[in-house]
Amino acid sequence: MASQLKIKVCGMREANNIKALATLNIDYLGMIFYPKSKRYITNSPKVEMSKSTKKVGVFVDEELEKVKAIALEFGLKTIQLHGHESPDYCKKLQNSKLSIIKVFHVDEQFNFEQTKAYEKVCDYFLFDTKGKQLGGNGIRFNWRCLDNYKGTIPFFLSGGIAPEHAKALEEFEHPLLYGIDINSKFEDAPALKNIPKIQLFLNQLS
Repeated sequence: MASQLKIKVCGMREANNIKALATLNIDYLGMIFYPKSKRYITNSPKVEMSKSTKKVGVFVDEELEKVKAIALEFGLKTIQLHGHESPDYCKKLQNSKLSIIKVFHVDEQFNFEQTKAYEKVCDYFLFDTKGKQLGGNGIRFNWRCLDNYKGTIPFFLSGGIAPEHAKALEEFEHPLLYGIDINSKFEDAPALKNIPKIQLFLNQLS
């Protein structure tokens, strides 16, 4: 199961780091356009990526027109919405030919019914840990909570996934699990990924 998962590496910023990551079999490369994030990116890295690697822009309650402008500047095809964006907001971006990932912050009390309103306006969901920050908390939630997700949209699993979780990912099953999102547990510093650590992790999943 784990070997079939799509891999998304989020919080990339440095050109040389992205160039090194490009040598790995990564499906999605995430860049964060949220000024309060430690991984906030302002300039487009001049790095050639494989056409099979999709660039994802991560936004939090940003103005629609600014999202569209940044998507054009950075060559983004996928937008990840990490805030309180409404279904109508998602629909307007989707109408602009952008693929949409909507994030939901999960804990033991999370009600998965709230995802239903987004099913027709998003391409994927991403289930992250509910924490003090909107993302990058480095905390893993109880994946068994996802047994309560009975929706129709494929999802990314996120939240504190670390190198030592490869075996747990091999054992975890859900019919709509599409991919995993890794970030802080693979960093030497904010926005600086440890490429050998990612490579070893990918080898363990294959």
